Amino acid sequence: MTKKIYIIYTGGTIGMKPTDSGYAPSGNMQALLDEKLPPHVRQGLPDFDLVEYEELIDSSNIRPQNWKQIATDIADHYEDYDGFVVLHGTDTMAFSSSMMSFMLRNLDKPVIFTGSQIPLCEPRSDGLENFVGALIIATDKRINEVCLYFNGRLMRGNRARKQNAYLFDAFDSPNFPWLGRADINIELNDLLLLKPENKPEFHLECSEDTQVGIVQLFPGITAQWLEAALNQPQKAFIIRTYGTGNGPDDDPALLDALKKATDAGKIIVNLTQCHRGAVHQGSYAAGSALAKAGVTGGLDTTTEAMFCKLHHLLSKGHSTQEIRELVGKSIAGEMTI
Repeated sequence: MTKKIYIIYTGGTIGMKPTDSGYAPSGNMQALLDEKLPPHVRQGLPDFDLVEYEELIDSSNIRPQNWKQIATDIADHYEDYDGFVVLHGTDTMAFSSSMMSFMLRNLDKPVIFTGSQIPLCEPRSDGLENFVGALIIATDKRINEVCLYFNGRLMRGNRARKQNAYLFDAFDSPNFPWLGRADINIELNDLLLLKPENKPEFHLECSEDTQVGIVQLFPGITAQWLEAALNQPQKAFIIRTYGTGNGPDDDPALLDALKKATDAGKIIVNLTQCHRGAVHQGSYAAGSALAKAGVTGGLDTTTEAMFCKLHHLLSKGHSTQEIRELVGKSIAGEMTI
């Protein structure tokens, strides 16, 4: 029986067209695909239905309500299709694919995010290969999770990061191997793929309020600067530190600002600024000082995935203590334990 895929076009570069102000989201993706996929090529592809959102977005404008829309759409059509493809802008694709991994758990079919660096309307676009590759991969019954496919690389959605704005190799998975590679043949690493433990779970709670903030350490950061950031209304913060999770341990006022925030119920998670690596707060005294101030280590989770994990847990109403415990546990394959 021929498999059928549900495609969601949210906007992004893949469907953009030039305007006087630069590339901007444009509608009628189906007509563009019909133009790029002649009938003899289309015959070799899975059947698909494409839904185009009424409000197309440049992914720089992504909001939590967009995540809820995508997740709800997939949940509503889950039983009717064999797989799903989400066409999305590249700038925040790693955030959205991460968020879907927490909202859609224990899947028994693929959800594949993709897009392009150059619009489909241009002669040199990478969009067609990404689209066709994602469409074919979305039929593979071995994949039971949210993934990101780009330029032949298949990555776990909550492990991917955008690394380059100028190359077709826009995305990589710095702390976890690729799940597969599409060259002449499509090869999957079966040992890395998530195996569903229970029935699919749809966690569609997604607060529209900004729940999480991101703070980055820099040489000379002051307690006053940090305190002002942590006094913002967000309930949780990611603090991007040096190396394996280190921060200045010779500044009592700065450490006191962190301690006051965590004592007041703020959740502060330590992630490294390094492209590759994990936080181990006890490796150096400078990291141990943060732990003593109540900061929780986030291991090798990406900033995008931790941002979405915290937003998800807060949206579901978990207590501060529960969230601090769950930060160090993998709930969707987002970290290495």
